Amino acid sequence: MPQIPEKIHELTVGQLSARSGAAVSALHFYESKGLISSRRTTGNQRRYHRDALRRVAFVRAAQRVGIPLATIREALAELPEERTPTRADWARLSEAWRSELDERIRQLSRLRDHLTDCIGCGCLSLDNCVLSNPDDVFGERRAGSRLMAEPATAPRPAPERRGDPGGCR
Repeated sequence: MPQIPEKIHELTVGQLSARSGAAVSALHFYESKGLISSRRTTGNQRRYHRDALRRVAFVRAAQRVGIPLATIREALAELPEERTPTRADWARLSEAWRSELDERIRQLSRLRDHLTDCIGCGCLSLDNCVLSNPDDVFGERRAGSRLMAEPATAPRPAPERRGDPGGCR
């Protein structure tokens, strides 16, 4: 990893890419989404303040645990401009994101637990499917399965398997 002398307070997009490990295109994307910012030189080249290194690391760490970019942008917007996120910032934000991640883990666990129920039949279009139409929620109103997101409130119990080895009928 190339070292950048301390006397350099601004980085080119190439330097930021090399130091952060993020592709130049990703850095441009992050900038377009308001996650990092740059100034333009008289030659219209981007220059990033050194704090962009920590911001990019922050963004990438949050992305790795599944935090949406919009949520990351909101978190970074709470910080003063040109201030790098600190360990305390990360601790505060990661604690706030914990319940969202726990809910996603519950949903993924439910999907994993029911994946084998439908993999044999592959229906996903019949009236009752344990994955796409749990408990046949819409079976009375419509034919075919409908992909239903779980409500954000209380988790629903897994549907009983009524002698149907495929989980569908």
